[in-house]
Amino acid sequence: MDRHLARWRGKAPFDERVEAIVTRMQFLVKRFAQAKETALAELGIRDFEFETLHHLVARGDPWRATPSELAAELVVSPAGMTGRLDTLERNDLVRRIRGTQDRRRVDVELTDKGLAAWTSAMHLRAVAEKTIVGTLSPADQDTLSALLNQMLAHTESTL
Repeated sequence: MDRHLARWRGKAPFDERVEAIVTRMQFLVKRFAQAKETALAELGIRDFEFETLHHLVARGDPWRATPSELAAELVVSPAGMTGRLDTLERNDLVRRIRGTQDRRRVDVELTDKGLAAWTSAMHLRAVAEKTIVGTLSPADQDTLSALLNQMLAHTESTL
């Protein structure tokens, strides 16, 4: 980080303190993303699969949604959602079921294998994230959380 700041000192019009904060946050976000990818790869799950399972789990038992609901939540086209669901269904992580009252309706339901995969991925991610955040004391974690919350709240209200 110090080399980065020194390299740009006097060459770019930025506040060095702000640049240090932003660049460190960007590096941390990359590290968290790498930790997530590593955890998912260990289980043979790709990010898009995990995100789809994650949205189904968030709905609660019986972990169901329509393809269009999932597409809207994940900001994916209907065709893209169909491809995702095809992959997940082939891997027995979800199943498509016909509606009981309206046979035209299709729901996507998490399978037991899908729930187990999501749970394992969440556990591995939690361990990796805790390793990164765990370098701070609990008091420092609380302080950092409060400061990030303050920045986020301000950003969301002004931008």
